[in-house]
Amino acid sequence: MKYSGRGVVGLGLGGKEAEFPPEPYAPAFALARDGGIGSVPHAGEAAGVASIRGALDALGADRIRHGIRAVDDPGLVRELASRGTVLDVCPVSNLRTGVVASLAAHPLPELVAAGVRCSVSTDDPAMFGTDLSADYAAARELGVPAEACYQAGVHGALCDQETRAVLRRAGEAFDWPGATDLPGR
Repeated sequence: MKYSGRGVVGLGLGGKEAEFPPEPYAPAFALARDGGIGSVPHAGEAAGVASIRGALDALGADRIRHGIRAVDDPGLVRELASRGTVLDVCPVSNLRTGVVASLAAHPLPELVAAGVRCSVSTDDPAMFGTDLSADYAAARELGVPAEACYQAGVHGALCDQETRAVLRRAGEAFDWPGATDLPGR
C-alpha cells in the first residue's frame, strides 16, 4: 500500500490454483482493499468454479485474471455478468498451458455471448511466446471483436474517472478492425 501513490493499483495472486486456493490469502487482500488497492487474482484457469468463487467471495475480486472455467457453472456466468466483473482472458496462454484443447474450443465467445465482460491479455508474454496483438487476433478469430475486449478492459480499469475517460476517448478514436460488425456501427 505504501506504493499506491506510485502506480500500484492492484494486488494479484497467481500460481497453481488447484494447490493454492484463494481463501488463505483473504487477510492480505482485505488489507489491500482497505488501503484502496484493487483485487485482481488469477482464478478459474486450470482450477474450476471453486477457484472463481473464492476469488469473488474471499478476495473481493474487482476483476479476475482468466476465469474461463466459469462456463462450467451457468449460475456463476450469470453472476459475473450481473456484477460486471471483468475477466482478463488470455487465449494464447490458455492454449499453451493446455487448459483448452484448441482455440476453437476456447470459452471466450460463450462468456461474451452470456454478457460477461472479457478483456484480452497476455498472461506472461515471455513464458508463452505471445504479445497483445497475438491474443487480440486469437479473440478476433473466435468472433470476439477487439473493440468489445478493449471496452471491457476500460470498464474494469483500476483508475480514476479522468483516466477512464481518456481511455474511452482513445478507444472511440481508434479505427478498430471489424468495427463495422458491431451493433450501432
